[in-house]
Amino acid sequence: MSPRVVRWAVVAVCAAGIAGMVAGSIADDNTVTLTFGLVTAAAVACLIVATAVATGGPVHPDETAGLRVEELVQAMVAAGADEKELRDLVREAVALGRSQPGGLPPGSTAEKARAGVHGGRTPRPGNRTFT
Repeated sequence: MSPRVVRWAVVAVCAAGIAGMVAGSIADDNTVTLTFGLVTAAAVACLIVATAVATGGPVHPDETAGLRVEELVQAMVAAGADEKELRDLVREAVALGRSQPGGLPPGSTAEKARAGVHGGRTPRPGNRTFT
């Protein structure tokens, strides 16, 4: 069963559960209200588990970037580049990136926010940038 089908089934169960809780409350029957509430809660718990299992958990942006670098390395090795030298180059590039102060991970919200301001550079407080 696909995650989409599970989501729609849970939405249907939750809608029926809410209607059942309202009806039980109007009828002043706590057993019916509690039963529909528990069924709704169980459906939501199943949705959480199904989503976590189906997607394999959240992917960190660094993992995505790392996979992309690995794909590029493999492509360059397949094209004839020396793998050891290429991996040394990647290690040096990572070390250089980590040594830079204020480095932001690629695609981070802060990086996107400042990208359009002053061409990606924030002027120093004392510098006049007006001409």
